[in-house]
Amino acid sequence: MKRVTITLDDALMDDLDRFIAARGYQNRSEAVRDLARAGLQQQTEAAPQKRGPCVAAVVYVYDHDARELPKRLNQAFHDHHELSLSTLHVHLDHESCLEVAVMKGQTEEVRHFAEHVIGERHVRYGKIVMVPLDPSGAKHRHGPMAPMHAHLHPH
Repeated sequence: MKRVTITLDDALMDDLDRFIAARGYQNRSEAVRDLARAGLQQQTEAAPQKRGPCVAAVVYVYDHDARELPKRLNQAFHDHHELSLSTLHVHLDHESCLEVAVMKGQTEEVRHFAEHVIGERHVRYGKIVMVPLDPSGAKHRHGPMAPMHAHLHPH
């Protein structure tokens, strides 16, 4: 193992100490190692897959009073209707709305559109969760009584 020295501001150190106490770590090193592993794993999972079909959940919070933003978001989803499966809209408070958009399509297209939505001015938070689909022509059933057959579609 290598020893590393890091500098953290007081507020971050307080947050880290609360995290350590809540999770029952024996020391700061164990907690920092776990956080580093989790961060590296998250980056690996977030690495863009370039090809193939996917489904994705795009979660974002926005200011619904921001000039024209709800209209722009609505129009963007209409313009990309082929990617959009469903949207959940939640009123969080007097100014904020949370939306979860479920999308399906080619990874590059879904990611590009999701990043566009999250990048809109007055979108306060955004996250994309992408699940790659395996296009397979393997034999399968479409129900317990359906006959086995093969054709291409993502599983």
